[in-house]
Amino acid sequence: MRLTETADVWWKNAVIYCLDVETFFDTDGDGRGDLRGVCQRIDHLAELGVTCLWLMPFYPTPDRDDGYDISDFYGVDQRLGTHGDLVELITLAQDRGIRVIADLVVNHTSDQHPWFRSARASRESPYRGWYVWRDEPPPDADKGIVFPGQETSLWQYDEEAGQYYLHQFRKFQPDLDIANREVREEIERVVGFWSELGLSGFRVDAVPFLLDTAGAEDAAGLPDPHDFLRDLCAFLHRRRGQAMLLGEVNLSYPDVRRFFGDEDGDELTMCFDFIGMQRLYLSLARNDPAELVKALRERPDPPEEAQWGTFVRNHDELTLDKLSDAERQEVFDAFGPDENMQLYGRGLRRRLPPMLDNDQDRLRMVYSLLFSLPGTPVLFYGEEIGMGENLAAEDRHAVRTPMQWTADANGGFSTADPSQLPAPMVEGELGPDKVNVAAQRRDPDSLFSWMKLLIQRYRESPELSWGTCTILDSGVRSVFAHRSDHEDGTIVAVHNFAPDAARVDLAVAGNGLGLRAVDLLATGTQSVGDDGVLSLDLAPYGCRWLRIVRPGDRYLV
Repeated sequence: MRLTETADVWWKNAVIYCLDVETFFDTDGDGRGDLRGVCQRIDHLAELGVTCLWLMPFYPTPDRDDGYDISDFYGVDQRLGTHGDLVELITLAQDRGIRVIADLVVNHTSDQHPWFRSARASRESPYRGWYVWRDEPPPDADKGIVFPGQETSLWQYDEEAGQYYLHQFRKFQPDLDIANREVREEIERVVGFWSELGLSGFRVDAVPFLLDTAGAEDAAGLPDPHDFLRDLCAFLHRRRGQAMLLGEVNLSYPDVRRFFGDEDGDELTMCFDFIGMQRLYLSLARNDPAELVKALRERPDPPEEAQWGTFVRNHDELTLDKLSDAERQEVFDAFGPDENMQLYGRGLRRRLPPMLDNDQDRLRMVYSLLFSLPGTPVLFYGEEIGMGENLAAEDRHAVRTPMQWTADANGGFSTADPSQLPAPMVEGELGPDKVNVAAQRRDPDSLFSWMKLLIQRYRESPELSWGTCTILDSGVRSVFAHRSDHEDGTIVAVHNFAPDAARVDLAVAGNGLGLRAVDLLATGTQSVGDDGVLSLDLAPYGCRWLRIVRPGDRYLV
């Protein structure tokens, strides 16, 4: 296919990298990462091959929920930098071919936000109607709690206001009322403001909660909240034509499809594939890709210009909420048997390397899978070097530890005393003395070098994200094989989920005369049989990407 086709719809084969500014790189020695630190390390992302940087919240905050309790949607937390620092980062990133998006967290505010402080002070406040209030909580106030063990109700009584307010997350995060026209207009102003500063889109936090109007007493008579999502998408595209909205929508596939805007594709540009991620971990636990195959076959195609976001790990707990109780227990037993490794009864607060006992072959197979599956891969900072977690940190903070740059004190993240860091460093065999960027970037056999190769080949092979995915029958239970076709291009990817070697025969063409299979992850070419069958040997946890080359093709392989 012509690579020029991919430029306007850039998110369909982007490489998205998520980081938290405060844990990435500290330039002023206060123990907290800052925007200038991200600027200083932008070439690391460029070298890796990142094309889109996703910034976790950098807004002013009381910081009771790692920045997701926002007290000013238009500001920059002074501990992290200034608006000028942010614009400088966006400029540096763009110079290196990297777009920047940021978290849009507008389903709630901090209870310290001026809007809420005004709203609770008087029923006559212009902001009173921006939140959801009741004189008495509804009978089902304890249903649907997001953080079991930390909250007991979705409604909190406020002494100053003399009413209960809705908070679907923490009690210090009162929900905004999306049914209020003024709230919707303000959200558009927030989006417009940051777009003018150069952001190329937003990762929209907790989208189903944002659109949920169930807390309103007149919910049945309210307009369809999806109309607001359409309006927001249209507004963003008017302000910045090639911008995108990446939604956090952890629902069943049919329900997620609606958040794309169904066939119209006029709502979210991208949605995370939570179902595929959870089925992947079940498949890894069983050394059998059947559950992943099931997810791929059930997953609906996105609208033409939309895309699924695929991931192995993110900044929250590794949620397994869409698995059955028995399936979830299988994953717990395999990858997080200790209760301290689990969270909210539904997920794991671990990173992938320690879950896989730092088995490098298995790790490389999983990331090969991530970059070859249909969708756009999303990385969480530190995945490129195989960082682990620190279970001594509370809750989700176990996987939000400071970036490990060198083997020096604090992993080269900061010169401050360790007590001043936003989270404790990883310790043990995955600590910075053994796992860091400096040691890996010049090592051709490192995980970092492997990730660079995967990203380079992924970017050279748009069939993987733009093409039609077909599951191939490998004849071996532990081997997952699929092909991606777009126009005249074909990529075949094969992954062995087991610790035993395997040999497979794959029907890749009806007639194989003159066809060659060029290995994209190693040096080598082999012929396809005259019957169109490709025979491959796979090492334990082995993986292969092969481009099928026809006589007369002009690929540079």
